[in-house]
Amino acid sequence: MTQNPNLAALSEAGVSVWLDDLSRTLIASGGLQEQIDTRSIVGVTTNPAIFQNAISSGGGAYADQIAELAKAGSDVDATITAITTDDVRNACDVFAPVFEATDGLDGRVSIEVDPRLAHKTAETVEQAVELWNLVDRPNLLIKIPATKAGVPAIADVIAQGISVNVTLIFSVERYREVMDAYLDGLDRALRGGHDAAKIASVASFFVSRVDSEIDNRLNAIGTPEALDLRGKAGLANARLAYAAYQEVFEKETRFPDLQAHGALPQRALWASTGTKNADYPDTLYVSELVAPNTVNTVPGKTLDAYADHGWVNTESIVGQEGASRAVFDALRAAGVDLDDVFDVLETEGVEKFEQAWDELLTATAAQLAAAR
Repeated sequence: MTQNPNLAALSEAGVSVWLDDLSRTLIASGGLQEQIDTRSIVGVTTNPAIFQNAISSGGGAYADQIAELAKAGSDVDATITAITTDDVRNACDVFAPVFEATDGLDGRVSIEVDPRLAHKTAETVEQAVELWNLVDRPNLLIKIPATKAGVPAIADVIAQGISVNVTLIFSVERYREVMDAYLDGLDRALRGGHDAAKIASVASFFVSRVDSEIDNRLNAIGTPEALDLRGKAGLANARLAYAAYQEVFEKETRFPDLQAHGALPQRALWASTGTKNADYPDTLYVSELVAPNTVNTVPGKTLDAYADHGWVNTESIVGQEGASRAVFDALRAAGVDLDDVFDVLETEGVEKFEQAWDELLTATAAQLAAAR
């Protein structure tokens, strides 16, 4: 099959395109394989909202398994664990050839720890190990949120030789903590006898939500200077994150020592890349976030738009650090409290995933009751 030329060009520019969606129907129908064959998709990410939508709207795709689990006396939490790990395991198998062809760089599938554990370090580590063992595939990534409790959990999980997708990163300051946790975990993993070359990690830096929150504040301020900054913060923030990535993994001395033992850099992943403001181009957070050794996890609607009319701006990130810092200086001068912005976004991010998880629990409990 022929790859879509727009997505192929994005891949050739160094961006790994991962689909931000998964369902049993997508796997069973061959739709996921078709995305690999025609749209340069080399990975998948999931989250509680994606599973909530898949299971709640999946028709009969999950009915037989839920009936079997109900007969066995499974409770709702165990049922959700069984369903989601089965889907992720099967997706890992679909991506196994990509994983092998890229020497483990891509072909990755992510599953997230229960969002109710976002502020509990030990419990997050425990469930991360449980999910890693249940799925039992080398191309799995365990998603852990970059909360204050999540950061030490990242290091602890990496130290056990488990690959991690760090999610819900909004500020460059927190991103630096995440990179430090990754390096600490790698160091401990090596001392524990793990093969560093088999440990992968990406850091999911959220983009469009930053613009949504800051644009609302700029609208409230209302000055011409403030209004002129709308739509600039998300990209500037991501560009500063990439500059931090380059500093840690390309310039500082700590990572080369680990790299000599086979360690891989923790790639920057652009998440929340669907455009939420209709006034902005619908491929903005894909076309304008192009740099080597990055990942963009793209929702289906944005993927369709990019396949149709996306462009590749190879000068969109590299060399933009100074201009991006100027945007942040202007935001502060306009009266935007950036520390508060990032605190609000992290809190809301966790709450949204908790809400999706609660809805998933409710819907699955109803299906279990009906099956019994």
